[in-house]
Amino acid sequence: MALTAVAIRNAKGRAKPYKLTDSDGLFLLVTPKGARYWRMNYRYLGKQKTLAFGVYPDTGLAEAREQRDAARKVLARGDDPGEQIKLERIAATIAASNSFKAVADEWLLKVEREGRSAATMKKLHWLLDFINASIGKRPIAAISAQELLVMLRKMEGKGKYETAKRLRSTCSQVLRYAIATARAERDVAADLRGALIAPQPVHRAAITSANEAGGLLRAIEAFEGHTNTKAALRLLPHVFVRPGELRHAEWADFNFDKALWTIPPHKTKMRRPHIIPLSRQALAILETIEHDADYSRFLFPSLRSVDRPMSENTINAALRRMGYAQDEMTGHGFRAMAATLLNEMGLWHPDAIERQLAHQDNNAVRRAYTRGEYWDERVRMMQHWSDHLDFLRGGAKVIKGKFRKVKAGQ
Repeated sequence: MALTAVAIRNAKGRAKPYKLTDSDGLFLLVTPKGARYWRMNYRYLGKQKTLAFGVYPDTGLAEAREQRDAARKVLARGDDPGEQIKLERIAATIAASNSFKAVADEWLLKVEREGRSAATMKKLHWLLDFINASIGKRPIAAISAQELLVMLRKMEGKGKYETAKRLRSTCSQVLRYAIATARAERDVAADLRGALIAPQPVHRAAITSANEAGGLLRAIEAFEGHTNTKAALRLLPHVFVRPGELRHAEWADFNFDKALWTIPPHKTKMRRPHIIPLSRQALAILETIEHDADYSRFLFPSLRSVDRPMSENTINAALRRMGYAQDEMTGHGFRAMAATLLNEMGLWHPDAIERQLAHQDNNAVRRAYTRGEYWDERVRMMQHWSDHLDFLRGGAKVIKGKFRKVKAGQ
């Protein structure tokens, strides 16, 4: 006879444990203290076995019967329901151990080994610290798009729309890595495209007029800070690389015989090698740097450790000391200055200027057929540019001849 809810509620403890049977092997085990446990007896491969379905009243009669019916379906397939429950528990344990943070840590190690720059790794660690504070302990396969959106809205609430965008992108990269390593089935961060506030483009402050550029160059020559900082300030207008690429420049990256500076892919934004033809002026500035590779592999090492490059704030701090406010000029602004004035000359192909800025053509087919990357024109352009900077600075003589040692400030 099948059990009833009334019979279960009225079941009291006795001197010895006893059973109240339902049907198809399901029964309620009542202990001497009155505790009631759902159990199911079944046979598999000739052996008597028992399943546990929970404790009454946390697990009611209807739920216990559902679990029994599910177990009987497993038996009907020829499988052992007890073993399946064990496997499901193992899978749940594995899923719980595959937290977002655990997978993110693996992904960080992977991208670091792929050669991401120290600055990029620092940013990724900062972004993931924020993400992990919200969802780091959650099983990565269980994270929903709504959970991510709640986290991203917190950043948007602070007005940091660009950071929110980067957080979503970073989550997406970690989730795609989880898919590739069989710990998630889909990238839920992709569902949030279009859900975030689009950040307004930020234009870095830059001097782009010839007269102001001349004043800036004269201010650099008069700079009285650290000699390495002054050398970096003097070099940057001639090469107009990204400030991070200048900071991480190493002696091994330079071929002085061929007057070339090759920035390896892991140090560039586009992850492509970038070559800078060095003008006579750039070579002369490099010659003023007193230390060499035996002292530090970096051209501009940190004042605190020769094993690290100069701080990312050094160039901008020097510009502030020279009287240039944050909304007037930045280290990155030398790129805009070069791009503007070179284009205004009308002497150089726009694509040659773009290649020298290490800007990548968005058209893959057109990029593939850009023969020679305008190399010969870029070599001529970089020397002309340095000569033009001397002219703008005023009173300076264009350096003639081959690479030779000159005094700082010449």
